[in-house]
Amino acid sequence: MWATPAGERRLLASTEEVSGFVSAVYGFDRTDVTAVECHVDDHHLDLSASGLALELHLTAGPGWRIPFRRPAWFTRWVEAPVARRLLGVGTYGVSPSGVREWYRADVYRPLVDGHASVSGRDLGELRPLDPPVRFGFSEPPRRPSMVWVRPLLHDPSGALDRVLTPVPPPRRGRG
Repeated sequence: MWATPAGERRLLASTEEVSGFVSAVYGFDRTDVTAVECHVDDHHLDLSASGLALELHLTAGPGWRIPFRRPAWFTRWVEAPVARRLLGVGTYGVSPSGVREWYRADVYRPLVDGHASVSGRDLGELRPLDPPVRFGFSEPPRRPSMVWVRPLLHDPSGALDRVLTPVPPPRRGRG
């Protein structure tokens, strides 16, 4: 997920299945299925998306890890006010498609270096996110950061189940 300087919200997905799943939760102005390669470890993320000639290289500094798993209620009622105050992010909300989401952060690391380009054009230096990218309650932290999250999704409509296990086409009877 990313947003252009003009505010266009875009999804870059490696497969139609990934695109279908993510698009069933979030709304995008444009979705591109393209080759995406990503390599990540505790302090680095290197990503390329060939369809846009997107290159992203991030280096994170020391941060903190939450060493225990928390139930959904804890994420919603205890972590949410702390995350909003410290990072400007939400940990619980309902997506435009009606999916209830809990974002449980396991690791937070501030970025200390980064480089990004699209079609060879440098996107500039790391800086606080302003204006917001309009992803709703799932806005990224304002400060450049690498955050590992374990999302919990609940979809009362069943739309995600249909994306994950497509309904086979009806059989045609003999005529």
